Amino acid sequence: MDRYQSIIRRSQSHEKTFLLFLFLLVSFDAHSADFHVEEVEFTSHKTQLSGSIVFPASGEIKSAVVFVHGSGKQARSMNIAKRFASSGIAALVYDKRGAGKSGGVYEEQQSVSEKNINLLADDAVAALSVLRKHQKTKHLPIGLAGISQAGWIIPLAAERSKNASFIALWSAPVCKVSEEDIYSKYTGDKDAANVPSYEVALNSRTQKYIWPDFLGKDTDPSENLAKLSIPGLWVFGANDGSIPVALSMQRLRELNRQGHKYDNVLFSSLGHNNMPETFATVTDWIIRVTQREKTGR
Repeated sequence: MDRYQSIIRRSQSHEKTFLLFLFLLVSFDAHSADFHVEEVEFTSHKTQLSGSIVFPASGEIKSAVVFVHGSGKQARSMNIAKRFASSGIAALVYDKRGAGKSGGVYEEQQSVSEKNINLLADDAVAALSVLRKHQKTKHLPIGLAGISQAGWIIPLAAERSKNASFIALWSAPVCKVSEEDIYSKYTGDKDAANVPSYEVALNSRTQKYIWPDFLGKDTDPSENLAKLSIPGLWVFGANDGSIPVALSMQRLRELNRQGHKYDNVLFSSLGHNNMPETFATVTDWIIRVTQREKTGR
């Protein structure tokens, strides 16, 4: 039970982290006249979920994206959607099940269980289907973008859906849930100028880490990523004390040696909360890879 409580604390800490993301993004001043917002509802596992698609009010829609939450009881992230739309990327954001106007129950105690991660992945698949069927986006390249805990959800959703043309993630672990837990427990989820390696965190343990059986499978996104043939981008901060960045980059290199196209960018002065400073990095990458897809070059 003590091991499980540590995982719960990690999840609660990440929830606070994501609230900071939202606080920082409020500084983005977007005028409603610059966007067209359409409310949508869709069903996943017999639960009605509620969201919004934010379109650029004028100009070409270059591609479209579903934004997947990090941990915590999160409502739709309209400021994030508007930042995408300001770059010509239509964005679907939605209330996590059990939050906002969405039905269902928000899973707090077992948020990183196999069952819950699978459920959230299916929610993202259902959201992708909305974009694929929408008149304005059905012929566009569409993908998944997300943050932090979405690193376990998006690869699974992309594998299950035939609609994703790309994935893009901020501060997302490319490692097992247990490995992230070992690391963030050691660091206390605190960013630092010289964060330790995963090996240091692992070797510091005085007791063997045992994954609780009742949480189901210890999710490993590398397994899903190995089955994909679409491009991906990961944005990392070198000072991130929440996820093992060096280990995640190593896993991406291993996947690329197998023939995958997974880019990553490391910002030396940033930590886990790097989304406001690096948003253009992601939107520029999405536009570049989707234009390449449309032109075939």
